[in-house]
Amino acid sequence: MQVIEGLAAVREKILSAVASIPLEKQEQAFLDVWSVEDLLAHLAGWDYANLEAAQAVLAKRLPAFYAHHDWDWRSYNALLVEQYRRDDLDEQIALVRKSHQELIFFLETISARDFVKDTGVRFHGWRVTIERLLRSEISDEEKHAAQIEAWVATPCSLNPYPLS
Repeated sequence: MQVIEGLAAVREKILSAVASIPLEKQEQAFLDVWSVEDLLAHLAGWDYANLEAAQAVLAKRLPAFYAHHDWDWRSYNALLVEQYRRDDLDEQIALVRKSHQELIFFLETISARDFVKDTGVRFHGWRVTIERLLRSEISDEEKHAAQIEAWVATPCSLNPYPLS
């Protein structure tokens, strides 16, 4: 399925970019206060959030993370980073691989029809489908991959992507 392939491709792009980060930059903040470990924790958290969200949509329920909606998901992202952050980059990479694998394994059990099915779930009038949730995730991760790649190319002291 195209969406699952897109998720896998962009995650590998991110992990490849992370592997190219010089040792002296690995703990440096580059997305405002976020280091690469923080960004990876954010991704792991959204993997688990989207796993729960897909299950909720299939059950015709609004995904729980919508209760935390604010501008750019800042509060929820902070919660995810706090919950899924590891202090060791190798451990963080292992967690983000595990969380993504769990999400993909579950998504592979869903029929193509159920990805796009309108189950009546709405958020502020917007139709919530599994496909829409995952396309949003792909878009977010594409942005993060580009940010990492650009950051790797900048001098060590610069923070090219302040969040505020």
